[in-house]
Amino acid sequence: MMRDNSGVVNYGGTTQISRSAIGHGASVAVSADREKGADQPRRTDVGVITVKGNEAGAVHKVLGLRRVPTGGLPFWEGEVNTRGNVVRVAAIRALAQGQRSTVVAFDHLRRHYNPAVVVLTGIAGGIDPELPIGDVVVTTRVVYYDLRKETPDGRRHRGDEKHAPAAIGHAVNSFFTDYGEPARLVGTDDDGVTHDYRVHTGPIGSGDAVIADAESEITKYLKAYNDKILAVDMEAGGLMQAFHEQDGPVAVDGWAVVRGISDDASQRKDDSRQNLAAYRAAMVLHSLLPYLSIDGG
Repeated sequence: MMRDNSGVVNYGGTTQISRSAIGHGASVAVSADREKGADQPRRTDVGVITVKGNEAGAVHKVLGLRRVPTGGLPFWEGEVNTRGNVVRVAAIRALAQGQRSTVVAFDHLRRHYNPAVVVLTGIAGGIDPELPIGDVVVTTRVVYYDLRKETPDGRRHRGDEKHAPAAIGHAVNSFFTDYGEPARLVGTDDDGVTHDYRVHTGPIGSGDAVIADAESEITKYLKAYNDKILAVDMEAGGLMQAFHEQDGPVAVDGWAVVRGISDDASQRKDDSRQNLAAYRAAMVLHSLLPYLSIDGG
């Protein structure tokens, strides 16, 4: 038996000691600034979540981000100079498609970068017949459609709609005030060809289904819920819920979604226009960034 020990005893395990002192009367002097910031992530203006590889690649290229592994996670970050504003950006690609990985990606950004705003950027299927492939949707309103009740008479969906905070709504409105509604942009696509396209605003639907039927039960439900719903995706519901349920001292102030239309969610759905849609979504995000710098800290 060991008595009156005043040191460190190790019986074969691994001990890591950092910013510590050992012995009677030992103390560690830590500056106030270091102590205050030891567990606080650095603040960025905008955090970006992507899901597919072409979405992530487009964001990295258009915004000029560099890879910076942080805590074993593959983050990309940079400072984007647009319209005379320097916007600090951190981006992460979610591990998988769907709502659950988006929730986790949101938390990774929050813990490591504490962004003022998080933007989900990438592709979606259009369900508005007037929304052509290659156009882009910017939204602060999401209808999660996968809440449902199974009954002998069939399935009954129960939509859950959430809005981003008013400050983000005003920021998006300011973008469309400056660019028009719908906004008309001219840009050089990833293939080097210059095209013009439109940017729309309106609600989108979100759930865990890949929709490839224009007459699907989900599409009919969403159009009955709100005939202004423009598109569908598989991640925005996770973003809105992660924001809604966040807690603790490190809090995100708002969220938005930028979706390039890659298909019409019908039987004709394929992957041939995904790269185009992802690139245009990244281009619109670049134009939107100065409006989303709502935190001056």
